[in-house]
Amino acid sequence: MSTETLEFQAEARQLLELMVHSIYSNKDIFLRELVSNASDALDKRRLAGLKDEALRTDDLHIEIETDTEARTLTVRDNGIGMSREELVELIGTIARSGTAETLRRLKENKESAELIGQFGVGFYSVFMVADRTTLLTRKAGQATGVRWESTGDGTYTVETVENAPEGTSVCVHLRPADEEDALYDYTDERKIREIVKRYSDFISFPVRLGDETLNSMKALWARPRAEVSDEEYQEFYRHISHDWTDPLDIIQMRAEGTFEYEALLFLPSRAPHDLYQRDTRHGLQLYVKRVFILDNSRELLPHHLRFVKGVVDAADLSLNISREILQQDRHIQLIRRRLAKKVLASVKDLMSKDAEKYRTFWREFGPVVKEGLLDASEDHQAILDLASFTSTAGDEPTTLADYLARMPEGQDKIYFMTGQSRAQVENSPHLEAFRAKGYEVLLLTDQVDEIWAESVPDYRDTEFRSVTRGVLDLPSDEEPSPEQVDAYAAVLTWLNETLDDVKDVRLTTRLTSSPACLVSDTEGLTPALEKMYKAMGQGLSPVKRILELNPQHPLISGLRTAHDERSDDPALSETAELLYGTALLAEGGDLTDPARFAALLADRLSKTL
Repeated sequence: MSTETLEFQAEARQLLELMVHSIYSNKDIFLRELVSNASDALDKRRLAGLKDEALRTDDLHIEIETDTEARTLTVRDNGIGMSREELVELIGTIARSGTAETLRRLKENKESAELIGQFGVGFYSVFMVADRTTLLTRKAGQATGVRWESTGDGTYTVETVENAPEGTSVCVHLRPADEEDALYDYTDERKIREIVKRYSDFISFPVRLGDETLNSMKALWARPRAEVSDEEYQEFYRHISHDWTDPLDIIQMRAEGTFEYEALLFLPSRAPHDLYQRDTRHGLQLYVKRVFILDNSRELLPHHLRFVKGVVDAADLSLNISREILQQDRHIQLIRRRLAKKVLASVKDLMSKDAEKYRTFWREFGPVVKEGLLDASEDHQAILDLASFTSTAGDEPTTLADYLARMPEGQDKIYFMTGQSRAQVENSPHLEAFRAKGYEVLLLTDQVDEIWAESVPDYRDTEFRSVTRGVLDLPSDEEPSPEQVDAYAAVLTWLNETLDDVKDVRLTTRLTSSPACLVSDTEGLTPALEKMYKAMGQGLSPVKRILELNPQHPLISGLRTAHDERSDDPALSETAELLYGTALLAEGGDLTDPARFAALLADRLSKTL
């Protein structure tokens, strides 16, 4: 029997202390790590058995055993086991990594997140709860085994053992219980069940506590779709989402090659009440080889798909992953892009395969999906392809592709108008000329529409154009003639001088039945955007807009005549105020002085009786 005592390097001892006390915040993790290591050993034994029948066994399993009096917790497997050389190699990993430079970076809290998982630290997490740890192992097919033991304080022993069983057994000698450890009694079978259910429920080998199997082993994402019933999917969805309605759609995908992962995603049928709250917990569950790693992993999907529920199981990530690593890892970024693409493609499929489900989805989540148009992402085209909008063409929402197909000859832009409600937008004077021409206008009434419509220039090379901004460029047979422009020059100059709240006053062909309307500059802020920026605390100067007049309307022609005949009449200034106020109210705006407007209107009406 050969026993060898080895000593950690000084840096390695400090590194181990940092990892145990700084990196891991949840002591339960140690049991997750031990069960995961055992599962890996069983996988290797199963594969070895395919090549060598002598190594084959039909009952691959993991056992957990507790001893309350001795305060020990043992995790045992009948997997591939380790030789003495392999065990020393495994233990040496952390020692060889214990350089002064590594320690310095960890102490300074720099790059610590990037280093987690590169030192084989999972096994060493036992020292969060252990006074002493004993590992007994024998490699399948070999005659002798080996015992490794350490208190984690600087040295460890490696001893050859003649009669060790095949596989690996890790006995954790727990520290004496105190008040701080009251919640972490790892000899309590209820605690063991809770940890295994949370972290190791889907491991493909049974995890046993006495005669009881603690894990379900039902990783639905790893099973072919045809082998799983709708009821099983729905039960799993309810389990991970706490939503008692059935999902609209189930999305399953598998990636193989240099980086392997499986995903099972669900599109909910209704939006949660906290969908728009900043501190809402959302994101997918992350597993590594069926071991639960993180809940609410926001990094796995972009923010505009935060309503998607489900799991991702990656084969090549470290169990010691952290949220900081998720933000940086190129594999995670690849998963993120592929999942987003798959989700949007699945929604697009609903449009053609199940129109009712698509309408439900867009009603519940359309405003959230459109948030993706605000990001510098690859999803813009996919989002625009599946989006639908209300429009002046009818009661049913329309896609942009259908809008383009209906465009009459001569129309070369996608026209839209934003507002607080469909009723408000439909009754706006800005739409009069478009109705007269038979041009369809999209009615964008979600708050996010105000923002994305500013940043997305076109759809399939057709320009988006707001009907409330800039000079209207519709072809018209009733453009103001030079004589008409000259006739109105004086009253326009006077109105510019009289109305302090407007930037300019000009004639327009935008209107057919209303006397006036307000428009923004081509590059200017809309009133809704101005309100949003002010609500966010942005200090903005008041944005002045342009008052456009319909020279064919009796009120405007009458105002011009009255000004030409009695330009010094004070009543004309009041008429100008009323004209501006009615244009502001017609678009749903807020009057600066409602009381004065009401008084002027009451006085004017009383003179007509």
